[in-house]
Amino acid sequence: MCTYRTHKVELDGAAKGASGWFTVTGGAVYVDHPFHACREHTVNIDFTNTAEGPSARAAVELTEESALALIEAIREALASAPPGLASAAGPAPAADHRESGPTAGPVIGPVTGL
Repeated sequence: MCTYRTHKVELDGAAKGASGWFTVTGGAVYVDHPFHACREHTVNIDFTNTAEGPSARAAVELTEESALALIEAIREALASAPPGLASAAGPAPAADHRESGPTAGPVIGPVTGL
């Protein structure tokens, strides 16, 4: 059964479509019949830039299990990187390294900007 519900989200990134790389400005996620995957229904994800027309689209069709595994892999990848490393705002400020004595090592300052 199709849900006929599309969940749209604004995105900031890039994707490679049929005509090459394009700037991604939006995404849509929905459960429906796939165009290519050999399944009755799939989780479909479209990465688009409507300003660039229909050629600025990349799509994936995933099983429910694969979609959930992808969500978990994204969370794990972000958790293993320094905070803000892939953020549009840039990475968090670098640690403060100050000397405070003859045997002092680096002093790590507070993390800000999270």
